[in-house]
Amino acid sequence: MKVTRSLPRRRFLKNLSVATLAPIIVPASVLGRNGQVAPSNRITMACIGVGWMGTSNLERFLEEPDAQIVAVCDVDRNHLLDAKSKVDKKYGQGCTLYSDFRKVMDRKDIDAVMLGLPDHWHAIPAVMAAKSGKDIYAEKPLSHSLLEGRAICDAVRRYERVWQTGSWQRSEANFRFACELVRNGRIGKIHTVEVGLPAGHTDFAGTKGQDELKPPPPELDYDFWLGPAPYHPFAVSRLHKNWRWIMDYGGGQLMDWVGHHVDIAHWGLGFDQSGPLEISGVGEYPKEGYYNSATRYRVNAKYPQDIEMVIAGGYDDIRGGTKWIGDKGWVWVNRGRIDAHPKSLLRENIGPDEKQLFKSPGHWRNFLDCVKSRNQTLTPCETAHHSAIPGHLGQISMLLGRKLRWDAEKEQIIGDVTANEMLDNAMRDPWHL
Repeated sequence: MKVTRSLPRRRFLKNLSVATLAPIIVPASVLGRNGQVAPSNRITMACIGVGWMGTSNLERFLEEPDAQIVAVCDVDRNHLLDAKSKVDKKYGQGCTLYSDFRKVMDRKDIDAVMLGLPDHWHAIPAVMAAKSGKDIYAEKPLSHSLLEGRAICDAVRRYERVWQTGSWQRSEANFRFACELVRNGRIGKIHTVEVGLPAGHTDFAGTKGQDELKPPPPELDYDFWLGPAPYHPFAVSRLHKNWRWIMDYGGGQLMDWVGHHVDIAHWGLGFDQSGPLEISGVGEYPKEGYYNSATRYRVNAKYPQDIEMVIAGGYDDIRGGTKWIGDKGWVWVNRGRIDAHPKSLLRENIGPDEKQLFKSPGHWRNFLDCVKSRNQTLTPCETAHHSAIPGHLGQISMLLGRKLRWDAEKEQIIGDVTANEMLDNAMRDPWHL
């Protein structure tokens, strides 16, 4: 079944993009007063999950004149009221509140959704949004399990949806330039990639150690927050921001960051649709307490073309960020920084006949542009899925204490029944994909 919706504003804007050789004169009817985008030509959006990253994304979309946030959804009423106040401050009254994302999916007047949910809640709303004909901007990592990621991508493809992952580093100039240097052979043949990620359990929410069992606060629908995850009694330290250190909901620093620095590593290698051949990892896991994800870890992955990738957190020999090492030098990049050997590489220009990567107008802007044009975004679903695969496999290898061989085409672990079973997570009734 294919779901498409022909909206007049989408057809109009898509037709505009076709006339690339002629000046574009926008009719006055498209614009509102003072040059503002008319309501009939805006992309209507709902923001689902408006805690930390969800609020950040909401604020970004509020800056875009052709996006109109008409609804916000969260199981925490405090988050809801805060988000509504931001939206109403921008537009005036009119933002609808929801505590159940399924009601958002039922609305035919919403073109796109932003999903800013904990990892264990990534798959179900994403698949439902695709089925309901909505385009999707969603946070990384793509999924809580590898097979959930495959289900998301299959739904996005089947229902012909536009997908953007929150791997916003691809929209930054220094990351793009670093990848262009690597792609254009400036450091020769690549043999090693080092990906340095954070270690430990950062106390984001100031709730670490608040493990006392107590009734959930009245503003929170805790059972809905748990959703498909196993049931556990409420404790403050389980929730907002710090959920990522609990394996039932997240995957620790490893999975929290693969969608950034491993994603950039793949971009530089041209491996957005590729994966490792084999992977092995060692991790140090807490022996007590709620926080049970690895605090220190090292994953070694062998890729095609005799390339080895090291993904590590808590090891001094692996510098934070992404570093490609070739037989003629190296390039390293991190947020706001870039370095290379030889230094002259930093003064290089990428010529018009060389491989030039897409220059993003901004990550959120790119999503909206693609909603209109129906073109692929900078970080589409399959790219995000493949960026997360080394993390999922590394996690399984660390937990089992053994090397895994990977069939990238079939997306199966070779010759290991137990490891293959760990590619998915059981879901608590009544939730399922």
